Amino acid sequence: MSPKKWVISFLCCLAALPLLLAGFNFVVDPFGVFGNCTWYSFSETLNPRVAKISYLKEHFDQYDSYLVGCSSTSSFPVEDLNQYLDASFYNTIVYGADMSDSEKIVQYLLANDEVKNIVLNVYIDNGMVYGTGEDELTMKLPAEVSGAPALPYYLSYLFADPNYAFDKIEAAMEDSFLTKPFDVFNEETGAYDKRVRDIEHIGDMERYLEAYPEFVTYPHVPQTMEQIDACMESIQRIKEMCKAAGTTLYVVCAPVYSDYLANFTAEDIGAFYTALAQVTPYWDFSYSSVSEEPRYFYDATHFRNAVGTMALGRMFGNDTIYIPEDFGVYVTEQTVGEHIKTLTNRFEREDESYTQEVPILMYHHLSQETGSGTTISAAAFEDQIAALQANGYTAVTLEDLYDYVTYGTELPDKPIVITFDDGYESNYTLAYPILERYGFCGTIFTIGVSVGKDTYKDTGAAIIPHFDWEQAREMVASGVIEIGSHTYDFHQSEALDPAPVRSGVLQLPGESEEDYITAFRSDISRSLAEIEAGLGEPVHILAYPFGFYTELSQVLCREQGIYATLTVEERVNTLVKGLPQCLYGLGRFNVTESSGQELIARLEA
Repeated sequence: MSPKKWVISFLCCLAALPLLLAGFNFVVDPFGVFGNCTWYSFSETLNPRVAKISYLKEHFDQYDSYLVGCSSTSSFPVEDLNQYLDASFYNTIVYGADMSDSEKIVQYLLANDEVKNIVLNVYIDNGMVYGTGEDELTMKLPAEVSGAPALPYYLSYLFADPNYAFDKIEAAMEDSFLTKPFDVFNEETGAYDKRVRDIEHIGDMERYLEAYPEFVTYPHVPQTMEQIDACMESIQRIKEMCKAAGTTLYVVCAPVYSDYLANFTAEDIGAFYTALAQVTPYWDFSYSSVSEEPRYFYDATHFRNAVGTMALGRMFGNDTIYIPEDFGVYVTEQTVGEHIKTLTNRFEREDESYTQEVPILMYHHLSQETGSGTTISAAAFEDQIAALQANGYTAVTLEDLYDYVTYGTELPDKPIVITFDDGYESNYTLAYPILERYGFCGTIFTIGVSVGKDTYKDTGAAIIPHFDWEQAREMVASGVIEIGSHTYDFHQSEALDPAPVRSGVLQLPGESEEDYITAFRSDISRSLAEIEAGLGEPVHILAYPFGFYTELSQVLCREQGIYATLTVEERVNTLVKGLPQCLYGLGRFNVTESSGQELIARLEA
């Protein structure tokens, strides 16, 4: 090739590179800009401002109401709003949204959909920043929303760093059922996908602070509010737009962790919330006793979905669920002066008013003879129950624990839960009469495949007899016993089951995630269905065989409507009112052949 041709070829290649880059970004469409997106959760994680509008263009017909605001807005569950307002909500939350973003998003929604309701979250940070971020690919609003020129907008994404597109391709190969850092949104609701956060065990404060160390020594960084006027002018325009469109506007101020609120001066806090009241009435949840409890938060500016449920319950008059008395105030221009005082006076947290420690005991088979291993004698069992009663313990059910965390229903002093795994006939013939005699109650977790059997599946091998449904109905009808699931057939035996043998609910070696999820759903749904058919009532509790569990199994259990799962980890459980996830991964004490006083000493050590 001559030098001239070589130079021409080289220049042509150089000229083609931008076109190849543009074509690559257009086809892969990592930000969801060009209408080629089929994985909105990934694109929303890169830039929710762009990807959520792209998603809504395809799905406007599914929604009639919207949540608008910064990322803390995610924790107001759309499911609750749909129920309270007979609506179909989508959460348009975007990272670090200031009120300029929120105003433009509301304007776009009202122009492109018939909107019944707008719930606007006005966060305290909105007084600090306004109109920032348009120069960043990950922060831009769509041109049709921001009003920016379309051509520069699209060119910025056509010629974006190709690593965004490469990351999408790589992430697609690593994607799984549970949330990963590259797809943190639920596409259908628009909120953060908090399935894992909603099942993580929450218990004693020491354990929680180990998992969330930032609450131990939260940094004090003084903040100033220089954008209060601009923020309030945007809210005024939002209010006027909603009124003109016939859209109901709800303004809410999300909960703030107390140490973060302390970074603002009392003067700025007063000015911000007073100015808001002069524009519109609002529900304020920013500071209360909730703000003093780190277990209600993931970090200083993000609160748990369960707290959002409490907030919406207060707004819409749901007095059936637990809501702290001081949580949520409807603020008007007339009442804001008194309200400001509550925002600058710190509450004292009284743990005993909303927490309760509950030990859970784990039994299996009872025998008339002296027991060994997981089998104990009926005499030892009765001695233990008598000792519990004499030392002031009151037996409660898992349903009682659910009522405590969900509705705030108080538990007795020194509550204890007595559980039995597997569903042996001795639970009916020996344990049930003893519990009834002492006025105690218990919970039995049945293996579905073994109910009413004295042989192992179809092997003919003899096993310890298990009670049948007629006996189960008698126990449940007495009020002494509640029944839960120990899975249908995930409690397998290495000696009797053909290989491969599953270790409780864990995945088999080499089993794909998809096959495992199918198997898990099938087993648990069958277990729950057969218990409901046998008892005539649904069941929502499960004890893991051998105590093995994973985040995935917890999420799948919650998907099946199970509100409590039990392990074999030995610890006293700390329950927190308003946080149903503290019922996942409950610990239990395995009880062996021992005296009642030995059991008491063990519990009170």
